Amino acid sequence: MIALDEHAKRPEFINVRVKRQDGPGKEPYWQLFKIDYEPELNVITVLQRIAALGKDSDGKKALPVCWDCGCLEEVCGACTMVINGRVRQSCSALVDRLLQDNPDELVLEPMSKFPVIRDLMVDRSRLFRGLKRVKAWVPVDSYYDMGAGERQLREMQERNYPLSQCMSCGCCLDACPQYNKIELERKPGESDEDFEARKNEAYDKAFVGPHAISQAMLFNNHPTGKALAGERLDALIEPGGIQACGNAQNCVAVCPKEIPLTTSIARAGRATTLHTIRKWFEK
Repeated sequence: MIALDEHAKRPEFINVRVKRQDGPGKEPYWQLFKIDYEPELNVITVLQRIAALGKDSDGKKALPVCWDCGCLEEVCGACTMVINGRVRQSCSALVDRLLQDNPDELVLEPMSKFPVIRDLMVDRSRLFRGLKRVKAWVPVDSYYDMGAGERQLREMQERNYPLSQCMSCGCCLDACPQYNKIELERKPGESDEDFEARKNEAYDKAFVGPHAISQAMLFNNHPTGKALAGERLDALIEPGGIQACGNAQNCVAVCPKEIPLTTSIARAGRATTLHTIRKWFEK
């Protein structure tokens, strides 16, 4: 961890401004908290200190801030939020470094492209729907011993490994100008099944996102996963697929794993073009 220089003046308090929302569709509001400074904090620890404090900067009783997390070591991808205007993982966002950029306060907001469940916790179901659209998995018909699998060249392994580090955090989606927020309200008397089907229909018409495109390229390059290569490319040709990408390159700039997403998008563009031409001649 990188902390402030030992000779630098350290603040007595840390001001933390949180954008809160009491539930889906509720009006958001800002709340300011003040906690004692400690060296080498991350944003998750700051939120834990706020929960233990139980009051805002004015001394009024305040409910703990709601957020999502799992591993606390930048593996699960669940703790994504917007911190000081930039989407990132809160477990690896170090307060000392953030205070160097903005010594006045920390500003915490939920991701802007997903419906807010409460406070900093959002509904990322659309993210996972995108992975389903491109069949981002290795198909397995059985678990019988079928012998050794196809050998992978080192070049292929080195190409696939960076893509395999994707943790579905959503940073690339929140930064993408083509990935627009979809938030639907339940109609009176609408069943859970009908509401879910209506959401999925809306998700399937919108941009699938750079994460799904990259995962499609990963599994199309897998010895077993490539069995579904044609189906993945068909999904990327459909509305909301590869053609919806505007090549803003925001995705690769904010990816916490530094995955070469734009390289995957370029490969997907070439693969879908060849796939379309091939299908046209097969008619």
